[in-house]
Amino acid sequence: MLQLVIPDAPAASYWDEIKEEFVEVPGCKGATVQLEHSLISISKWESKWHKSYISTKDKTVEEMVDYVRCMNLTKNVRPEVFDHLTEENLKQVLEYISDPMTATKIKRKPGKGPSRKIITSEQLYSMMIDADMDVNYFDKWHLNRLMTMIEFRNENANPGKKMSKKNIMKENTALNAARRAKFHSRG
Repeated sequence: MLQLVIPDAPAASYWDEIKEEFVEVPGCKGATVQLEHSLISISKWESKWHKSYISTKDKTVEEMVDYVRCMNLTKNVRPEVFDHLTEENLKQVLEYISDPMTATKIKRKPGKGPSRKIITSEQLYSMMIDADMDVNYFDKWHLNRLMTMIEFRNENANPGKKMSKKNIMKENTALNAARRAKFHSRG
């Protein structure tokens, strides 16, 4: 969980070139918020933006700020508070999102890079259900940790390539020969 301190924003005015007039922007009291980069947050964001959070690499500032709103766990925070995120706030959020949150490292097979397939929150929920994971528990985990857990479960469920019948026969013949030699038998 990330605790973020959003500072007070003073009142300001700016020139609106379209209306050709000064616009007054009222000040806003800051807040301290608790944020979580989780599957729940992504689900909220995707339901608003109608696109994959994970597969969308270049998010606009508006989309990023809205994702911070979706990450918020603190009750009764005025939505406009998030419009006053500082560059330092956004840097902290991006560092938090990038943190793997686990010591587990999964070695990828040569030639196997990250999938280019578009992944949505619904697909992640489906993967969790397929892996018999408690959706109501794991969907609150930091997303990177959850993704590692899903990948780890998949690796353990599918440990490797199946052997061909020819290789199985060859291995069984070698095992039988070793047993015959060990026990001094002929069959």
